Amino acid sequence: MKEQLKKFLNEEQDPKAIEKITSKLNDLLMKNEEIGYIAVQKKPAITVFPDSIVMTNKRIIICKPKNLGLSMDFIDFTWDEIEGTFVKENILGSEFSFSTKTEMQVSIDYIPKIQARKIFTYAKEQLDILKNPTANTSVSGEEKPEETKIKQEEVIEEVETEEVTNFAEIIPVSSIYSETITENSISTGEKKLNELSQNELFEKLQNYKRLLDNGLILQGEYDVFKKEILSYM
Repeated sequence: MKEQLKKFLNEEQDPKAIEKITSKLNDLLMKNEEIGYIAVQKKPAITVFPDSIVMTNKRIIICKPKNLGLSMDFIDFTWDEIEGTFVKENILGSEFSFSTKTEMQVSIDYIPKIQARKIFTYAKEQLDILKNPTANTSVSGEEKPEETKIKQEEVIEEVETEEVTNFAEIIPVSSIYSETITENSISTGEKKLNELSQNELFEKLQNYKRLLDNGLILQGEYDVFKKEILSYM
């Protein structure tokens, strides 16, 4: 027995049928197409030329021997043609069937139950891959180069913003500016700070706080205004 055939004989498939199918499929497989599973029909009576279902990563292939096994008919359906797959377990084996988007129904009976479950699961996996393509994402879950680049740019932007904010908080008010912030320079209208009531002083302090929160003044400026106002409260 050829080594490459052993992986298709896990569920008691007929070795002769598998060998005949794979020998003919070698010339039919497309580029990058791989056989995933082969299920072989097993009727109650001795079946010399059973039908088979071949599952590949690109399509479903129905293999039907004819002319006493001297030739074989192949009918294939690509995964994007498949609408749904079904398995019906009977007393003697199972019936595997699928429907196409053109409302065609295809079925093969007397598939051993464990083989029917295998091809049903394989079909579901292929249809799921078709609906949720992961061609650009590695199996290990590594990030795409584009996603990594975007995240790096976001991190750089956040760091730069944080540094600017911290600089704004610790920058001292220049000596020239602090000298100009006197009782007269922060007076309201014609009133000076010493002429304002407690409520007016509190309201003025709140106004400066809003300017700080909106980024219109620096933390150092606000601290000077606050100290000046609190000295009159």
